[in-house]
Amino acid sequence: MDFAFDARTEELRARLLAFMDEYVHPAEQTAHEQRARLASLWDTPQVVEDLKTEARRQGLWNLFLPDAEYGAGLTNLQYAPLAEITGRSPQLAPTATNCAAPDTGNMEVLAQFADEAQKKQWLEPLLAGEIRSAFAMTEPEVASSDATNITTRIEREGDEYVITGRKWYISGAMNPDCKIFIVMGKTDPDGADIRRQQSMILVPRDTPGVSVDRAMQVFGYEDHYHGGHAEVTFDHARVPVANLIGEEGGGFAIAQARLGPGRIHHCMRLIGMAERAIELMCRRAVSRDAFGKSLAQQGVVHNWIADARVTVEQLRLLVLKTAWLMDTVGNRGAHTEIQAIKIATPRAVVDIIDRAIQLHGAGGVSQDFPLAELYAGARTLMIADGPDEVHQRSLARREIKRYL
Repeated sequence: MDFAFDARTEELRARLLAFMDEYVHPAEQTAHEQRARLASLWDTPQVVEDLKTEARRQGLWNLFLPDAEYGAGLTNLQYAPLAEITGRSPQLAPTATNCAAPDTGNMEVLAQFADEAQKKQWLEPLLAGEIRSAFAMTEPEVASSDATNITTRIEREGDEYVITGRKWYISGAMNPDCKIFIVMGKTDPDGADIRRQQSMILVPRDTPGVSVDRAMQVFGYEDHYHGGHAEVTFDHARVPVANLIGEEGGGFAIAQARLGPGRIHHCMRLIGMAERAIELMCRRAVSRDAFGKSLAQQGVVHNWIADARVTVEQLRLLVLKTAWLMDTVGNRGAHTEIQAIKIATPRAVVDIIDRAIQLHGAGGVSQDFPLAELYAGARTLMIADGPDEVHQRSLARREIKRYL
């Protein structure tokens, strides 16, 4: 693995850093002010649309897609440092560059598994940033970390599928621009192969029987920039058979294909969040005095900052190694490393942000700094995309298997 980024990556990094400094960071306060004046807090502030227009003009658009037909054609290793940069402003930068979850994973699913008609109807407007989407998998009544527990039914009746079930924490679903759900449910609930019971299907938001019931809070936040995390009911919602993605029984495999790149994206954005926290720690330390000297002269503060720097450098190398392995030996070959970064990165970044909050005192938990929202986002990722314990279980089994 070469520790130097190639010329294209360096050029995109320079352009993206300039875009962040010139447009994104100055827009953070403006976005908050504009949102407060909107008729609905779920509507998109104009400054976000302006950022999208500028990012697209600069060619900083759909950077996450490795398929050059649809996106920038970057490898995982090329995209990883760009995702880190956008993580410094997770509320604005991913959306501004059309690289925000859950749309990224949904576009990857459509690009890889959808037929041409489905791509025309849904992938193209997503690529253009004209609509948003949601991925409906998690359910309130079962442990959804085990996808075989899913209870939502997708039943065929003639030339239609009927979807019945209840989902929650469906990211992006509160956004009025969210026009399509990719729904995971069971087409063969009694099938002998528990990993062939599930399928994925496209369900337009305006389908009769689809109800977006409420916004779920995350540590008290409704996460308006992300489009919220909704509870959604599918009450005998009917869609054409042509809305099935791939084949019946292919849902589990599609979900696994979707989650691999997504974990790289999340982990690199988390590293960007940690870098933002370190920057805020340092700025706070040199600007505040306590007990006769600046915080920057306090030994405990030195320890926090030094430990944070060491941790970030370690995490970055592990995530970049994982991205490189995904490019060279595929997701299956990088399975152990994908699980390792999913375990290590949120846990470590939560600790770094927590120290930054402590250094800011009351300000750290306030709306005047981004730290509280960064903490909520990082802590949630210890659950999202599979709880840490699930990945620990799988990783440990792989290690033990070598000695059997």
